Amino acid sequence: MKKVEIYTTQWCPYCDAAKSLLQKKGVDYEEVDADDADTRMAMVQRAHGRRTVPQIFVGETHVGGYDDMAALERRGQLDPLLQD
Repeated sequence: MKKVEIYTTQWCPYCDAAKSLLQKKGVDYEEVDADDADTRMAMVQRAHGRRTVPQIFVGETHVGGYDDMAALERRGQLDPLLQD
């Protein structure tokens, strides 16, 4: 599986939903705390200006937020994206 990174904050229900979906699929992920200002700025640059959390990356692909990842799952496109 490709490396999955998810930028999150502590009190974000969409972050929790994204992590829950990945856990249900058995996907390991690296959680990055976006509460830190420098980390948040790096996330915004990497996510093409998107400031909301979560921001999810699969390998080098920017998936977007939870709604974006859930839409990929509904269309059957998330599993292929996760594969090497």
